[in-house]
Amino acid sequence: MSPYPLLERIGNPAALRALDRRELGELAAELRAFLIESVSKTGGHLSSNLGTVELTVALHYVFNTPDDRIVWDVGHQTYGHKVLTGRREAMAGLRHWGGISGFPRRCESEYDTFGTAHSSTSISAALGMAVAARDRGEERRAIAVIGDGAMSAGMAFEALNNAGDIDDANLLVILNDNEMSISPPVGALTKILARLMSGSTINAARRAGEKVLGVAPPMLDFARRVEEHVKGLISPGTLFEEFGFHYYGPIDGHDLDALIPTLQNLRKLKGPQFLHVITRKGQGYKLAEADPILYHGVSKFDHTAGIQGGKGAGKLTYTQVFGDWLCDIAASDPRIVAITPAMREGSGLVRFAAEFPGRYYDVGIAEQHALTFAAGLACEGLKPVVAIYSTFLQRAYDQLIHDIALQNLPVVLAIDRGGLVGADGATHHGAFDLSFMLCVPNLLVMAPADENECRQMLYTAVCHDGPAAVRYPRGSGCGALPRAAMEALPVGKGEVRRHGRRIALLAFGSMLCPALEVGERIDATVANMRFVKPLDEALVAELAATHDLLVTLEENAVVGGAGSEVARVLDTLAQRPRLLRLGLPDHFIDHGDQAQLLAAVGLDAAGIEAAIGRIYPLNS
Repeated sequence: MSPYPLLERIGNPAALRALDRRELGELAAELRAFLIESVSKTGGHLSSNLGTVELTVALHYVFNTPDDRIVWDVGHQTYGHKVLTGRREAMAGLRHWGGISGFPRRCESEYDTFGTAHSSTSISAALGMAVAARDRGEERRAIAVIGDGAMSAGMAFEALNNAGDIDDANLLVILNDNEMSISPPVGALTKILARLMSGSTINAARRAGEKVLGVAPPMLDFARRVEEHVKGLISPGTLFEEFGFHYYGPIDGHDLDALIPTLQNLRKLKGPQFLHVITRKGQGYKLAEADPILYHGVSKFDHTAGIQGGKGAGKLTYTQVFGDWLCDIAASDPRIVAITPAMREGSGLVRFAAEFPGRYYDVGIAEQHALTFAAGLACEGLKPVVAIYSTFLQRAYDQLIHDIALQNLPVVLAIDRGGLVGADGATHHGAFDLSFMLCVPNLLVMAPADENECRQMLYTAVCHDGPAAVRYPRGSGCGALPRAAMEALPVGKGEVRRHGRRIALLAFGSMLCPALEVGERIDATVANMRFVKPLDEALVAELAATHDLLVTLEENAVVGGAGSEVARVLDTLAQRPRLLRLGLPDHFIDHGDQAQLLAAVGLDAAGIEAAIGRIYPLNS
């Protein structure tokens, strides 16, 4: 007998809406159990999805999806949505090569109304959909589901500001408040929500008023009349209503008896509405409830035993190398401060936050603010280090140019997840950073070839009197143990790691390991370029004078990347050998295993050798 008899009857939301209302609790229980079992086999986001099971069921039960548009913010809580919209069997290939994405994708399903994976875009997109429906005279609803962590981003408030000025667009914003993003959320809004949920301020005010005014009934009646106004002064309702929304809640996001009638009533209302629901990340799975951070993003595991630790240290990751270096340099230099936009765990800052709490700043999901905040610190003589994923740095490009580089401020960017990141796919691949940083004046850009070089480049960046970026990949490198001693590298100087003939491979960052492997096979010279900006032009000229073919290798978009900078230098030379530029192709790359993706785009050793062989004879 199937463990999911009710769930297996749901091929689409129409089948869900045909259920008896009393069956929905059992459906939610089956959906939660299915998600735990399924994600334990594939890996993926778990805690966030367990926290939105009832909300997902209620939304598809009440609203006429896909005609009514649901826009999920970030989208790492949409596995239940995928299951209920006809993709239950496809969950076996979740985030794997050729399988379905871990995030909403318009090309994957008509129920995925907006593609996403970065935070805080949902209100803007849903507002656009609501306005389009209004202009076409359509009665459909647009619903944005956004977490409290994502509400810390300025873009969410930009959208609220705009939406409140459009009072005839049928927009519902649902704040999924679980007191978590990936790390615990930070900032004033989080404190306001927590204060409201404790109820202590409101209840204490009521008790005090009754005690003082109880002897004077007319005054007590007056106090009761203004109680709602007083509550508004200390609750988020007033905040959102000042934006022009009608605020409702908070309500229990795991109580279908509360969720469904509330959503049914809201569906009938016109204009911008705001519903505040309280959920628990990891709900229904005790291990995830106890440690929602550990179970936020998981690899395959035994869901009956839970995630097991202590299976061997393995190779150091670049993230660990960064975290250890930062603690070491902070111990010797009191000017060092660390900044992260809500990625304490992912960026390797857990130890630093514990050892240097007064010099650690989690600014929330606010990448633009993070960079300008760092610029302000640098103006006052501090040495800020911003730990940020490559794909999130894209959101702060103007701040990088206008606030840091233009003023030549000594801010260090520790850019994690450069290149292909694997299962998170196109939205999270760090494919463009070298291209968009190369054209920024004053910016020093380094790409380490191994773990030790990463540590030394980070130290070089701190020593540099100006903005500097160290860009490193996800996971581990070649396994080079970092030396405890730190030594600044000569700026703009690469090194030849293997001497060969005819062909020279110019490797940037992570491409050195496969370049050395290919170099041995075809007897090629291999250069570790180290610096993307400034490029070692003297080394390029030397290799150009002694080789027939130069091959640039980078785990970055080939358009406008490091290879383009080499081409610029070759254009200035009288003797110009042939140039082959290899990098990420000019299209978005799907999700899958990192090694599998590198092979698919021809950046593994076999692919590199094959590409060279197509334009140059290797056997002569």
